Amino acid sequence: MNKSITQDNQNDKQISTSIRRFFTRFHVSSALKAANAYKKKGVPVMEIFQYLFLLIFSNRSMYMNLISGRNTPAFSKDTVYRFMKMIQINWIRFTTTLAERIIKEAIRPLDSEERVNVLIIDDSMFERNRSKKVELLTKVYDHAKHAYKFGFRMLTLGWSDGNTFLPVNSILLSSENKKNRVNEAKTVDKRTVGYKRRALSMQKGTIAMLELLKAAKNSSIPAKYVLFDSWFSSPSTLHAVKEIGYDVIGMVKKTPKMFFRYNGEDVSLISIYNRNKKRRGRSRYLLSVTVDVVKDGSVIPAKVVYVRNRNKRKEYLCLISTDITLSEEEIIRIYGKRWDIEVFFKVCKSYLNLSKECRSMSYDAMTAHTAIVFTRYMMLSLENRESNDNRSLGELFLYFSDEMSDITWIQAFQMLLQMFRAILSDTVELSETKIDELVDAFMSAIPTVLKSRLQAV
Repeated sequence: MNKSITQDNQNDKQISTSIRRFFTRFHVSSALKAANAYKKKGVPVMEIFQYLFLLIFSNRSMYMNLISGRNTPAFSKDTVYRFMKMIQINWIRFTTTLAERIIKEAIRPLDSEERVNVLIIDDSMFERNRSKKVELLTKVYDHAKHAYKFGFRMLTLGWSDGNTFLPVNSILLSSENKKNRVNEAKTVDKRTVGYKRRALSMQKGTIAMLELLKAAKNSSIPAKYVLFDSWFSSPSTLHAVKEIGYDVIGMVKKTPKMFFRYNGEDVSLISIYNRNKKRRGRSRYLLSVTVDVVKDGSVIPAKVVYVRNRNKRKEYLCLISTDITLSEEEIIRIYGKRWDIEVFFKVCKSYLNLSKECRSMSYDAMTAHTAIVFTRYMMLSLENRESNDNRSLGELFLYFSDEMSDITWIQAFQMLLQMFRAILSDTVELSETKIDELVDAFMSAIPTVLKSRLQAV
């Protein structure tokens, strides 16, 4: 293990053991090599990666470690900076490979074959407000704060079995519009991965999403459905995802400009709703219809579920599924798993120093930092599962799992779908307060030795 690990107290030793076990068990070193992370000479990349991975547990930045003399690595800060800026490392491949190994070796053997695995797409703000010299920096509208910020949209693909969420890969999106970019990309060799990720960052979010999905598909990450919100739910996107090999369950905007074929006529979801008689009583949904999603002559059948808003009787939400064999209740239940990624974003920003730890102006360095944060989350998520989920004691408990256990993330999150079902009637999004409560539950389930170090940051 890295020489920088402090051995002065028992907590450090326990953390060291836990991390060493994770790195060895899932062959993090070979995952780095598979992602083209190598050096012909000098300090091995694995040693540098371990040092960066452990910064969060030292309660100090790399700069403060150097000043204090604690957890000082056996190499210079320039060595770290050069590693972070390496343009040949395919960080999408690295995190995808690592996630696939964790799913295959630690999660799937304990999962029921009937459990529904999903991929979840969403984006979150990656702020860089302190410097306007950051490569590919752009103005991004922060929907949570309702204001424009300098930074990137961190488009993230995650995997969930309803019990454990793992980030798979991501891309820091700049803007496809040159006028919105504060800075342009630096000139790099067009044959490198660094050039390709810069080019991808300036594409539309839907195009970038498809590239992330293809990477997951090529790594054989098991999933039947892709879940996303209304930002991605266009007919062209539904067709593109279907071509990759996934069914879609997503929220759809109630816009008069988007049409679906219903009874031989191209009409909007609003028009379909107005033409049909609604369900009465306490049913979770008001209406369910089958439509055709048409794109360039190609047709995909889909089921649209109009979900009741109990507090605003005149309002409703629209869910669409390209798997028409699913019941309306199952579509609502599976879509509830999408909220796992909201908790992930909150944990990464509040506890794992996402965007705060990296002050480099290099786009490559920011991408590397994101991959390191993802790796930290993978380890903590697996620790949560194996430390608190009774099913990890053996397959016997799988036979007693019911619908509630199917939607559990960790034992402390067993109320997630229930909460979603209640909130779905009220609003499109979880409130900040509810998300904070889920984050607190997540942190309370982390082993004490890790939790104490994270909360001290």
